[in-house]
Amino acid sequence: MSPSNGTARIELRLRELAQLFNSMDPSPFVDRDLDPAAEEFIASWARELPAGREYELVIHLSTPPPADRAAGTQDAVRRYFASRADLKRRELRQLMRLGRFSLTMGLLFLAACFLLSQIVARLGYQTIAAILRESLTIGGWVAMWRPLEIYLYDWWPLRDEVRLLQRLARMRVELVSPQN
Repeated sequence: MSPSNGTARIELRLRELAQLFNSMDPSPFVDRDLDPAAEEFIASWARELPAGREYELVIHLSTPPPADRAAGTQDAVRRYFASRADLKRRELRQLMRLGRFSLTMGLLFLAACFLLSQIVARLGYQTIAAILRESLTIGGWVAMWRPLEIYLYDWWPLRDEVRLLQRLARMRVELVSPQN
């Protein structure tokens, strides 16, 4: 951690700047994806740092980078994490949309099961009616499992990932090479 400005520091050591980016990506430099291993390293280190601080990425290079690449590195890294945050935000919205649909279907099915269980109760066959009523009640509540799972558990990790990626998209990037 950098005590001077209160940012949480992530340090990465590479031979050359090209290792930071996916070599298979044909996009221009500032639009390139990060190498998956580099992204995972940065994100996992960020998860371990204090939550309330902004991040600073310090990349130690063995070989000095070309001047144009060095100047565009911060923008490239920020753009990459901003696009990942946007993707995760869309994924979260999709999950919540699925949750609303699942909740609507689950409530309708639960209501139908309760209604059928009341009709079965009036049939008069005590043992069979009781088994059918309980089965319908259980089936109705089981239909609520997925919507409850979405709204109680599934959205938290996505929201946390969005927040992490947004902070990574704001981080300052510093290159340190032998000539510095």
